[in-house]
Amino acid sequence: MNQRTPTLLYIDDDDALARLVDRGLTRRGYRVVHAASGEEGLERIRRAGAEGGIDVVALDQYMPGLDGLETLEQIMAIPDAPPVVFVTASQDSSIAVTALKAGAADYLVKDVQGDFIPLLHVAAEGALRQAELQRARDEAEAEIHASRDRYAALAAERELLLREVNHRVGNSLQIIASLLHLQASSAAQEEVKAALTNAMGRVAAVAQVHRRLYTSQDLKSVVLNQYLDSLLEDLRRSAEGNRMSRLTLKAEPIEIDPDRAVAVGIIVNELVMNAVKYAYPDGAGPIHVELISQGDDLLLSITDNGVGDNVKADPRSTGMGQRIVAAMASKLDATVERDPAHSGTRIVLKFGRMPASVGKTSTAAAS
Repeated sequence: MNQRTPTLLYIDDDDALARLVDRGLTRRGYRVVHAASGEEGLERIRRAGAEGGIDVVALDQYMPGLDGLETLEQIMAIPDAPPVVFVTASQDSSIAVTALKAGAADYLVKDVQGDFIPLLHVAAEGALRQAELQRARDEAEAEIHASRDRYAALAAERELLLREVNHRVGNSLQIIASLLHLQASSAAQEEVKAALTNAMGRVAAVAQVHRRLYTSQDLKSVVLNQYLDSLLEDLRRSAEGNRMSRLTLKAEPIEIDPDRAVAVGIIVNELVMNAVKYAYPDGAGPIHVELISQGDDLLLSITDNGVGDNVKADPRSTGMGQRIVAAMASKLDATVERDPAHSGTRIVLKFGRMPASVGKTSTAAAS
């Protein structure tokens, strides 16, 4: 309870009983204000801000004009109304039930001698404690809602900033990929053209992830079938695009985190470019990329029907592609194997939907 003297508004048309209540509760540390009717009591509660607050109300049932239940109903409609102890001389329990349902904090039966005053004191104390607990609960709930609103605003701002970052990074990387494409197109030496084209594909693989994040509703994942479709379209438009006319994709709509999506994209870029260079020495041929789920694992395969193991090693090769595939496979905790039963070249990667536990070994292979 507050340290200040609490004020009780006693609404009753019995002046003599009101004086008894005043004396009895004043001795118990209360300030008592009397209203002789329901209308007067309601007016006093409405003026409470100007004339001093009303902490608790004791309301008689039988009065001329508005009776207790009608007055109680109007008190409950007042914003921040004080708690009400309903007081009546009637022994009818239905009145008590009606008053409590209407919002009364407590109920007691009075007598004309004032013997009920100690009970009124106890009821008023209980009503004040209950009101204090309710205020604390309301304040806590308001703070929770305010905290949620602040968190939601911060989360929305963070999402907006992340989208803007992904947008700018994606645009910057796309510009770099375009510049590499222009340089590759104008390069006279085939090995320079190939190196620039490979670099362009690697940059485009990362740029596509940022582009996907910028346009997606979810900034925490990338849908692989959409991502790979855009990535392969970029490859078709590359300097080697005339040799990728039969490049196809079959992929399930699987979501993974952006970092792992980048690794998948770079692996696909390296293995597709590898097939373009070596699988069909005499021209273009089919190259198929497939992504399927297998339980908790994902299977990614890049397949061609080319010369397979009969390919001759290119003396100009630096082995960079193999090292990149190995590094990205390690990032995915993936196993990378060549399918020995396939007449051409089929490389299969197997990795989990989620990052595996530390310590799982992986192997990598690329033609």
